[in-house]
Amino acid sequence: QVQLVESGGGLVQAGGTLRLSCVASGNIFSINDMGWFRQAPGKQRESIARITKSNTSNYADSVKGRFTISRDNAKNTVYLQMNSLKPEDTAVYYCNAEIRTAVPVFKSYWGQGTQVTVSS
Repeated sequence: QVQLVESGGGLVQAGGTLRLSCVASGNIFSINDMGWFRQAPGKQRESIARITKSNTSNYADSVKGRFTISRDNAKNTVYLQMNSLKPEDTAVYYCNAEIRTAVPVFKSYWGQGTQVTVSS
């Protein structure tokens, strides 16, 4: 079994910072891309940042220049540093990873989500 567990969400004032972490555990052979999504109330889940195993990253325009994704392959962990937070960043944030277990196929796994609330 594979689990992704996020942490680091919370309540912050506009202009503040938060750092999210997501640890993957279980019978993991390899991890390819890792990423962060978010879903605000009444809206669809959207991809906001993604990073490859070789540390190539890309971002949604809405967070570019404010958020930074990084990973520690030795710890099976992905991070999201969020600076200059805005009220419109309020959402549940989910991590996602493409993981290979003993079965030689990469599958997409999701964390349970962590709430980020930015007050104005």
